[in-house]
Amino acid sequence: MSMSFDPFSEFDRLASALNARTAPKAMPVDLYRDHDGYVLNADLPGIDPGSVDVDIDGQLLTIRAQRTAGDADGVKWISQERPHGSYLRQFSVGEGVDTSRISASYDNGVLSVIIPLSEKARPRKVKIETTSSTPAQRSITG
Repeated sequence: MSMSFDPFSEFDRLASALNARTAPKAMPVDLYRDHDGYVLNADLPGIDPGSVDVDIDGQLLTIRAQRTAGDADGVKWISQERPHGSYLRQFSVGEGVDTSRISASYDNGVLSVIIPLSEKARPRKVKIETTSSTPAQRSITG
């Protein structure tokens, strides 16, 4: 197999590899609100579930994970593009969240965090009362 040598692409590869070992990796997430709270889904493929950590400190939700490098002693790597190292994301959850009821699960490389709203932050209907009403209105509301 013949490959041409491009010193600039090799430099880019080395520079990104050095940076990739020290900086936390990006963790793509989807976040949406349903009627009872928020759902956060984070992609963490190939991560050992034992290395995933979710904690809440005040109003700050932190997700940490670690992917270890492939265990292949004595091999000469041709390409090693799958990132390894630490992953970190932090989210401000706000005042209307019930932090004591936050839960998480990890399935098929996706971490799902359920963030419920507190009772006082949930939407509710407000009953409208009138001070003076006609007989027809009283029979409707009565």
